[in-house]
Amino acid sequence: MRDGDIDDVLKQAAGSTPDIDPAILARISGSIGGSLRAVRPLPPQWVQVTALVLVCVAVASAGGTLLGLHGIQKMSATEIGLILPILGIFIWLAAAVSVSEMIPGSRRRTSPRIMLASACVTLTAVFALLFHDHGTEDFIPQGVACLTAGLILAIPAAFVSWLILRRGYAVDSLAAAFAQGVLAGLAGVGMLELHCPNFEALHVMVWHTAVLPLSGAAGALLVWSSRSLRRKARDRR
Repeated sequence: MRDGDIDDVLKQAAGSTPDIDPAILARISGSIGGSLRAVRPLPPQWVQVTALVLVCVAVASAGGTLLGLHGIQKMSATEIGLILPILGIFIWLAAAVSVSEMIPGSRRRTSPRIMLASACVTLTAVFALLFHDHGTEDFIPQGVACLTAGLILAIPAAFVSWLILRRGYAVDSLAAAFAQGVLAGLAGVGMLELHCPNFEALHVMVWHTAVLPLSGAAGALLVWSSRSLRRKARDRR
């Protein structure tokens, strides 16, 4: 057999198609078409970021008002002018990172871990700069009370944030949950700055700032636990 004969055989094989019953094709096409639904497009990223920022500000303000605005009433104009804008910047940054994590292929401003580290370092430095009372009276009881209040307030902020972002898709679900946890934690820290009148430097540097990593870790742990339970359920089948 010559090369030309082999080429002819291969061309005929490539051009031949098996006969398929048109009725089968019609049923397949109908079943696929019947299950397709138009998908409502996601809002623009800036709309989602704005919504998340408003949620955090609203939750922090409501929590501070409910518990009493003792902290901000005790602050000087300089303290208010530094702490609240910095919190606002990091709330916006955490909201932007949370939205980016829920949109595959979107531009990443920074990673959730770097964002958390930056927030903790910056807040700690600002607290150290502004507050010079180095007493430690009732350090643990008051600290645990503030930490608990901040984490509890992060729960509604995290839930509403999840409602806003739930239609997205997280390629890295742990990173997305971590970012949303830090965002919710910033709402808790905002509430503490409005409410807590304890201006001991170590108190605010340790206990207020600790809300952020613990809230972020709680979000990631929740997703990890849910993933593990689903995996175990599949293994039992």
